[in-house]
Amino acid sequence: MSKSDLKVSRIDFLEKHNASLHHTSEYVNSGLIVRRGQAFTVRVTLSRELCPQDRLFLQLAVGSQPLQSRESLLLIPLSQSQEPSRWRANIARISGPEIEVEVKLAPNAIVGKYSFKVKIGEDYTYETENGHFYVLFNPWCEDDDVHLPEEDARQEYVLKDTGYIYTGSVNDITGKPWNFGQFERNVLDCCLYLLDKKGLKQSARREPVRVARAMSAVVNSNDENGVLYGNWSGNYADGTPPVYWTGSSAILQQYYESREPVRYGQCWVFSGVLTTVMRCLGIPSRSVTNFCSAHDTEGNLTIDIYLNQKGEKLNDITTDSVWNFHVWNDVWMKRPDLPEGYDGWQALDATPQEESEGIFQCGPSPLSAIKKGEVYLAYDTKFIFAEVNADRIIWLVENPKTDQQKTTRLRAHYSAVGKNISTKALGKDERQDITELYKFPEGTPEERKVMERASAVCFPDVPIPTPQSIQLGFESDKSFLLGSPITFQISLSNNSSQSQAVALTAACQLQTYNGKTLATIKALKQEVTVMANACTSVPVVIEASDYLQHLSMASDDLLVRVTAVGENKDSNSVFADDTTLSFKYPPITVDMPATAKTGEPFTCTFTFKNNIGVVMESCKLHVEGLGLFRLETFDQGNVRAGGIFRSKIICTPDRRGERKIIAKITSDQISGISAERSITII
Repeated sequence: MSKSDLKVSRIDFLEKHNASLHHTSEYVNSGLIVRRGQAFTVRVTLSRELCPQDRLFLQLAVGSQPLQSRESLLLIPLSQSQEPSRWRANIARISGPEIEVEVKLAPNAIVGKYSFKVKIGEDYTYETENGHFYVLFNPWCEDDDVHLPEEDARQEYVLKDTGYIYTGSVNDITGKPWNFGQFERNVLDCCLYLLDKKGLKQSARREPVRVARAMSAVVNSNDENGVLYGNWSGNYADGTPPVYWTGSSAILQQYYESREPVRYGQCWVFSGVLTTVMRCLGIPSRSVTNFCSAHDTEGNLTIDIYLNQKGEKLNDITTDSVWNFHVWNDVWMKRPDLPEGYDGWQALDATPQEESEGIFQCGPSPLSAIKKGEVYLAYDTKFIFAEVNADRIIWLVENPKTDQQKTTRLRAHYSAVGKNISTKALGKDERQDITELYKFPEGTPEERKVMERASAVCFPDVPIPTPQSIQLGFESDKSFLLGSPITFQISLSNNSSQSQAVALTAACQLQTYNGKTLATIKALKQEVTVMANACTSVPVVIEASDYLQHLSMASDDLLVRVTAVGENKDSNSVFADDTTLSFKYPPITVDMPATAKTGEPFTCTFTFKNNIGVVMESCKLHVEGLGLFRLETFDQGNVRAGGIFRSKIICTPDRRGERKIIAKITSDQISGISAERSITII
């Protein structure tokens, strides 16, 4: 090749310029990151000026078999371009030996990591040492299947890297601050590694439906040795308890570095990680919490809860459950694989509950199909419909596991599940109730029609019990300060014209959020006479000493479930009801400036006082600040009752914008304490 032959001297990906146009400036990655369906510009410096006879090609390839996924594009001046193809590369500007090349990606391009080469003639190809770039889904592109029309929604569901995941109970909803961290170091590479690990074909990586379903499977470790082990045992000695996590990026970074599943996660952790993965790849996503969430193991749209004569749940024969809350995801996309009318938000769940097509995966299922009761529709619409609509049936089992076992249906709750479905509000640090997207209001004609449609497919023929003259209920506060007595009243209302004698039994049990019973902390058995057309209340007090001794049984957020069973002595009929009570925790005080400058250190101080009345054993403070510092843990040892500890962290920010610091305290006794503060870096 002579000196006059054309060569490439340098390729400049103009990363800052392109990242700004493609909304990818926040990614902490080496390499250009762009979105499909949109053009980006690359500057190529040649050994001499172009001549008319010179023929230059761009070769773009993705995946481990580049010859099967290569686009070879002839470079011609943009002014000479014909009707543009879905892929296009043109010379946009010539300045001596320097040319600027505009590359337009197809709106259905494969999402992944591409190589970038310039080919001249038959035997010369140039590739830089870091000659690769990343292609993501593009919610800003109208022709992309993940197009989201509103800019404020794109800012929230694609670009927002912090938020809230809602937990607690239907009567006491708490927002857990969560760092999604989709732009942090190694997170994007981890997402692409997960697609490889799942074995998703390159052609399938064009389709957000298939990418989302694959990620719902590989975020849990059950089938492909994916990101997170699920653990609801209460024993996490060989890993990190789920309540310790403050965000997703630390989990994904640990997984990418070790290539081994991270221990441990529960539903809100799976959802937080899945939100991070989806947003990182460019698919709009949000974490969604369903309170009183049904887990229907039999697929019959009923949740059967079996009690003994003390009112205690029989765990060994109760396979269905109603979780105090369950967290999954909504993802936004078109559904070209379904008939018209199912575009928009789709439910997606990475928590390993039940197998779907032989794998622990769930969704994406259109919210419009769930709301209309179209339980036959792919993917997993029936299961998710049950989570928000199943009937809850309470059964009394007398003499269990004997020849004299007798099972009596006590009560059917037709509107007990699918409450206060919640997500973070658009552009605000507030909770938004989106129940209406999943179901019609309870008891409305539309809701009844939906249930009839679903019942035709799923419901067994179960007789409805005779209405009772006595109605049970509860009167209490929503939550109680941990370390204080729990007080409430059981109310019995007599709707008949005669007084009624009732044998009242109640069990107060300490449970985890998914209904697992740890201990019975209070039992009640009492004869009550309820006068005609009157109401009688029975007061109940649970002393702090009754439950504090059990707090170390599980490193989980705990609640108290109260189940009351009444037997009408006159009619020999039996009836029941239950409720949940939650705890309030002492606060963490966070002191830090409102603003700071890049490159200049500032101090953040965390102060906590143990006012629960018992020693907090193995107390730890976990803090994380995206763009400020990685997750750090401070071991505080045992903190005596009334004791105070104070910890400081000094950090030097290197990125501008609003940043959020999350603090969480865990111990053998308490695991639900968290706080957050925002700071603006200028």
